[in-house]
Amino acid sequence: MVSHGCFKASARKVERADGPATVLAIGTATPPNVFPQRDYAEFYFNITNSNHMTELKEKFHRMCQESGINKRYLYVNEELLKANPSMCAHSERSLDVRQDIVVVEVPKLGKEAAMKAIKEWGQPKSKTTHLIFCTSSGLDMPGADWALTKLLGLAPTVKRVMLYSPGCYAGGKVMRIAKDLAENNKGARVLAVCSEITAMSFRGPSDKQIDNLVGQALFGDGASAAIIGADPIPQVERAWFELQFAASNILPESDGAVDGHIREVGLMIHLRKDVAGLIGKNIGSVLKDAFAKVFGANAPSFNDLFWITHPGGPAILDQVEQKLQLKPEKMAPSRHVLFEYGNTISSCVFFIMDHIRKKSVAQKCSHLW
Repeated sequence: MVSHGCFKASARKVERADGPATVLAIGTATPPNVFPQRDYAEFYFNITNSNHMTELKEKFHRMCQESGINKRYLYVNEELLKANPSMCAHSERSLDVRQDIVVVEVPKLGKEAAMKAIKEWGQPKSKTTHLIFCTSSGLDMPGADWALTKLLGLAPTVKRVMLYSPGCYAGGKVMRIAKDLAENNKGARVLAVCSEITAMSFRGPSDKQIDNLVGQALFGDGASAAIIGADPIPQVERAWFELQFAASNILPESDGAVDGHIREVGLMIHLRKDVAGLIGKNIGSVLKDAFAKVFGANAPSFNDLFWITHPGGPAILDQVEQKLQLKPEKMAPSRHVLFEYGNTISSCVFFIMDHIRKKSVAQKCSHLW
């Protein structure tokens, strides 16, 4: 019995990777329709036939101006919205119309990002062992993971994980799951895909739900993908980032801070006014606890690290920067992605990772000159 137990323990060790999970490649994609933020209030109130709501329009215009966003990419456009006027009302039955869009388009946009990541990785896609697909844009069965497997031509035996409706924190959640898969399955190569199309939540304004306007001013569409695996093959694979630690934390007093509910009218998103303040109130203690688990007594200062912070909005980035007393350049990558794409929900973190690695390479090359 003792001998048998030792054998099992040894076998389990062989099944695990030797080193930490690493990000081996990243790809991103956006829909073709570009909306300059300076013009968006005019477009939004025109297409929703809401120009008579003058005070609300002016309020929304100010939101767009103060959003820290220059442009956003959206799947919806004038032609589609005019053909589907139920999507332009604030609360008209439109779930079927919205579902018909996202069930098809979310996996397709995810495919674009995934193909870029696979191309950069340089390995045959047949070496993909696991697939994680994440979206807060609709749900269906079989899921978007199944649809993407078909679109990419992955092996039918690929091990799939589908995450529906996790919201903005999902980029970190995807990496946590990918880390566990990569480190506990020797030789695993995990394709992690996040794809978001806000057609589920696009709707006209209402003076009874001002928080709807916050979402209309901030959210953009986009997909991102990463290949994650441990023990990169020398001269074949390149590790851009190591995933050393992953955790999550439910903040006190956060019930109802951010809600999303599927209704006959589509996805209804509710945002409490104190979301940024709630994060600012807790960010210091949460990170100190996490760092103590990773570094013990030798934790680096916050300014000794590089930061990839999900840009829920400029107020959230301001709170993180102020409460942690960060130098302005620490939030610069997150502000850049917010400026160029808006808040693309689950896919945003990989957009920032892609930006920060490219900037790092460019700076290194400039030093060589």
